[in-house]
Amino acid sequence: MIDEHIAALLAYAGRLDSRVRRALADTQQSARTIADWTTALAEVPATLPDTGWDASHAVRRYYEQRAGDRSAQFRAVEPHDVIAAWAPHRAELMNRHTDPLPTADPDNPAAWREELLGARAAVAHGRTPPAQYRAEINRPGQKRLSALTSCVGHGARQYMPPHIARELADYRPARAHREALVAEGVPDPLSVQCPYCRADVKQACRGGYRPRGKGRRALSGVHPSRLEALIAQPGRTPEEQEEAQIRLARLMCQPPAPRETRARHTTGGHR
Repeated sequence: MIDEHIAALLAYAGRLDSRVRRALADTQQSARTIADWTTALAEVPATLPDTGWDASHAVRRYYEQRAGDRSAQFRAVEPHDVIAAWAPHRAELMNRHTDPLPTADPDNPAAWREELLGARAAVAHGRTPPAQYRAEINRPGQKRLSALTSCVGHGARQYMPPHIARELADYRPARAHREALVAEGVPDPLSVQCPYCRADVKQACRGGYRPRGKGRRALSGVHPSRLEALIAQPGRTPEEQEEAQIRLARLMCQPPAPRETRARHTTGGHR
């Protein structure tokens, strides 16, 4: 707040408290009081219509003596009373604020950090309203977001764009082989829950016998009982079940994924 804001705020407090009105009757005393309040409340805004903040409301709440607080009977309002009212409101603004993407070059960390901290300081000091992520997505951003999510949740590769799946095919040979067969019309064995290891839909079968599946390694193939559950799905004719069994046999013939060679830890000295 500036001197004009402080003068108006003290004039309002004088209407509520005769002690403030008497202190401001002296010209030198009023000028000194306004200067002290301006220094103390330099980082506190006078009003924020978008967020519902008004410094005069904080002064009035002080004299309302809420929750049994009788401080107003013994002393007049002071700058720290306004600061105490502004602090929770500022915390609420920062909780609602979402950092917008800085326009600075990401290869310049100093400029990137300065712009990011400047945006936060502007919200904390009440100079700008909090930026929320929905308001920051403009029309070009909405088009780009629609293009990125257009292939999410559709087809054999759920939650992954096709070009990303092609790039990762060399690192996931078992999954790439299964997805290729599914694209040819072979039923996906991961579309049902595994009766043996209790693997959920779209999750690979797991080996081992640890409780609740914790720490069990994922298998490159599937358990035979899972294939039987897929073939025995209701609504299939005997011919369709036989055809599905033949197609799934191709999936069972896939070579196992090569295991990574790891160095074994040994204890003790050399013999």
